[in-house]
Amino acid sequence: MKAAYRAMTRLCFIFILLSLAVSAGAQSEPDTVATLPGIEIETSVDMAEAYIGDLITYTLTIRYDTTYELIPPPLGANLGAFDVKDYLPDIETDLPDGRAESQTTFRLSTYTTGDYTIPPLPVIFTLPDSSRKILLAEPVPIKVLSLLENAGDSVDIRGLKAQYEFERDYTTYYIWGGLAFIVLVGAIVLWMYIRRREPEVVLDLRPPWEIAFEKLALLGETDLVAQNHHKEFYLDLTEIVREYVGRIYEVDVLEMTTEQFLECFGEVGLPGTLLDDLSEFFKHADQVKFAKHIPARNRTESDLSFAHSAVETVRKDFECRQLPETVINGIGNPEPPRTEEVPS
Repeated sequence: MKAAYRAMTRLCFIFILLSLAVSAGAQSEPDTVATLPGIEIETSVDMAEAYIGDLITYTLTIRYDTTYELIPPPLGANLGAFDVKDYLPDIETDLPDGRAESQTTFRLSTYTTGDYTIPPLPVIFTLPDSSRKILLAEPVPIKVLSLLENAGDSVDIRGLKAQYEFERDYTTYYIWGGLAFIVLVGAIVLWMYIRRREPEVVLDLRPPWEIAFEKLALLGETDLVAQNHHKEFYLDLTEIVREYVGRIYEVDVLEMTTEQFLECFGEVGLPGTLLDDLSEFFKHADQVKFAKHIPARNRTESDLSFAHSAVETVRKDFECRQLPETVINGIGNPEPPRTEEVPS
């Protein structure tokens, strides 16, 4: 008896649980209704005709009494042949009449042509008695057009067009070439103008000592010493002597120092005591030119006189070196041969 009672108790408990489950399932299943008081549902799109790949903005607007609880449509709602490319968050707004407005926006696109319809979206509300009701939004027709529509024979594959040859613009080359030519011509003209202005070098064919004597005479007529321009006086005086001696003995002495000059002409071999005299003359001149030494007036006159005598001494030495050796030794005119007397 006890076992049968326990079995009956278990069966009753299982039956009660199944009844509750069926009742709960029946209550959770919402009913689809055509309208509900205080609820308005609108659907809209930004274009009724679109081309393949175009983005279509689909907007679902719901106005409802706040006594209802709105369950927004899910992101994965069935939108037929359209794919959801983007989803904007719901916008909740309070209306002046006490109701609320919810706006949901989808960005849709499709890649097939034809006449399509965005199916009605189910909108679920929870009523104050905890029951649920479904309202369906209006379907929206969309026509998807092909990009090749009315293109005629443009869809046919055509042959390649001939290669386009760009005309080369030589303007830049002409400009730079013209400028280079102008610069070249200008340089040639300037060079010719400078050459014409350069003084022509006239060779003085006179003997070197005549040129030196003339320069010394002109230097003596200047008033450099009277104006205490001793440095300029000795610069000109020593240059005259150096240039003359160097020209006679064919030695480039203008760039030599005094020591180099004396060493060089020590090897050449100047006549008499001329080398020692020139050494004293140049060393005194260097003191005036470089050490700002002021010589006495009689010293400048004696140095100018020495320069004359040095030119003359070198001239005589030069002429002697040009004569035959027999003439230099005094036997240039040999005596006539003597004849022996023959005794009769």
